[in-house]
Amino acid sequence: MMIIKQSLLAFTTALFLTMNVSATEPDWKPYANLLASSVKQGTKQGVSLAMVDYAALKKSGKLDAVYQQLSAYPVAKLQGKQEKLAFYINTYNVLALKMVVDNGSLKSIKDVGSLISPVWGKDAGVIGGKTVSLDEIENKVIRPMGEPRIHFAIVCASVSCPDLYNKPYTAAQLDSQLNRQANVFLNNAKKGLFSDGKQIHVSKIFDWFEKDFKTVGGVEAFIRHYRADLPALEIDADIDYNWNLNGNTP
Repeated sequence: MMIIKQSLLAFTTALFLTMNVSATEPDWKPYANLLASSVKQGTKQGVSLAMVDYAALKKSGKLDAVYQQLSAYPVAKLQGKQEKLAFYINTYNVLALKMVVDNGSLKSIKDVGSLISPVWGKDAGVIGGKTVSLDEIENKVIRPMGEPRIHFAIVCASVSCPDLYNKPYTAAQLDSQLNRQANVFLNNAKKGLFSDGKQIHVSKIFDWFEKDFKTVGGVEAFIRHYRADLPALEIDADIDYNWNLNGNTP
């Protein structure tokens, strides 16, 4: 009888703990609403992409509300790699949108900066009580987590960037969401990958961040994982990068 009571107590305790362990991510509903209303599939300069309605974002005030929510969020509450990755991928994308909307009529996000002082190092917002730049979030927070698929999820507001996913990234769905975005990008012949019968041409992302793919066997192994249909040709990361805005002018 004592053993049964102890087992029952242990089971009850475990159940109680399980019921009280919950995700500590922000409520992503406001961001989900923003994406649903402002991101639509379209074409710009011959490239199929997720088009952002920056003019509507600027007028609606939804972007500022989402930014304020993220800015006030206590990042110390985030638990585990998946929650942190989802939070900071969403945060990077929100701050990139904010950088465009806050800086008037732009043809490219790069117009916010210069050769001497690039936009990536500019103050983008306050997260976790600290003023951060896009460069800091990407290179000091996200990339050190060792997940190469983030390069198809963070979006620097440009035509040749990966598409801005029209849903928030979440810890529970992150793996499938990252796989989806990698697939979408590598099946876009205008910015992700195409073959001319002599070579396989891919985005310059694979050149700029080549070392990040070493954790999965290298660039070629990564690409062929998602595109098993590709012929045995040399891969060259030489598709021209189009830095024009991935949408209309705010």
